[in-house]
Amino acid sequence: MAANRPIRVGLMGFGQIGRQIYQLASLSSDVEIVAVADIGKPEILHYLLTSEVVEPQRHTLERNFLVNPRFRARLMQIDRPQEMPWDVFDVDIVIDATGKFGDSDSMAAHLANGAPRVLLRTLPMDAIDRIVVPGINDDSASQGDRMISAGSPTASALCLLLQSVSEQYAIECGSMTTVHAYTSDQSLQDYAGSDFRRSRSAAKNIIPNTHDAGRWLGHILPAFDDRIMTWALNVPVQEGCLLDVTLVMRDPEVDAEAINQAMRVAAGKRKGIVDVVEDPVVSSDVIGNAHSLLFDAKGTIKAGSTIIKTLGWYETLGHAARLLEVVRLYAALGLPQEELS
Repeated sequence: MAANRPIRVGLMGFGQIGRQIYQLASLSSDVEIVAVADIGKPEILHYLLTSEVVEPQRHTLERNFLVNPRFRARLMQIDRPQEMPWDVFDVDIVIDATGKFGDSDSMAAHLANGAPRVLLRTLPMDAIDRIVVPGINDDSASQGDRMISAGSPTASALCLLLQSVSEQYAIECGSMTTVHAYTSDQSLQDYAGSDFRRSRSAAKNIIPNTHDAGRWLGHILPAFDDRIMTWALNVPVQEGCLLDVTLVMRDPEVDAEAINQAMRVAAGKRKGIVDVVEDPVVSSDVIGNAHSLLFDAKGTIKAGSTIIKTLGWYETLGHAARLLEVVRLYAALGLPQEELS
């Protein structure tokens, strides 16, 4: 990659996280979104973007190009990785923000069509080269990686909490429940879906759900492999999620304030990624917060001799920001060797 050349990013999927990635890139000095693949019509994609940004006048639609003061992004009405000609756009990396194509075959299709690397905004469905969570294992990234995941908003928040606490106190085991805003793949009315509970209305119900964070936790934090159970509750809230983590500590002398102080120290080490809030916040208060974990100091309580219950907040904007950090991380490493030959 030429020195001082902006990082050329292809984006597949222009849903909530896709639009957040685009907006953050438009405010950056080093990242350009050069093409966007989405099944939506260009005028509708532009409308959705301008309906939620602070300065909608910055973004215009010029035929099939989404334009802002920094770059022009070609909009392509394409639904599958196999159909997108990334080589035409000379991309350095593709971010698959659809949430649908997390299998290695779909990622390989991006690569076959000219993407040197592909980065998932979700946890993968099967084995890939690397899961990189900023603030946890940035230094594990290798130049040869081509299929990469940045985890998920929930997995990142959980890993950051576990790592931050374990840097000072030993954790025996634990459980996590994410109280999660409803997602775009849920129906607003009862409608036959992928399973019984997810067939119920997202707008009317608290819906118990499984979560993949536990499956991949050992790949990110090996010390916690098979020691943390994970679960999810999808609730009728549009944005803002709550991480409810119960930890079994090895040392019975560890109390709630010790955990809070450990998180304050971690926030100092991971600025922009972890923060601690001392106020009595609720879910709408975290909308627009770009941290991956906003630890709730008022939510920490101790039960019995070794059990500590903690709360943390997050929303998708933090994950969008971390995705761009992973993009920058790999740009600094250079293209994979097979792309240089």
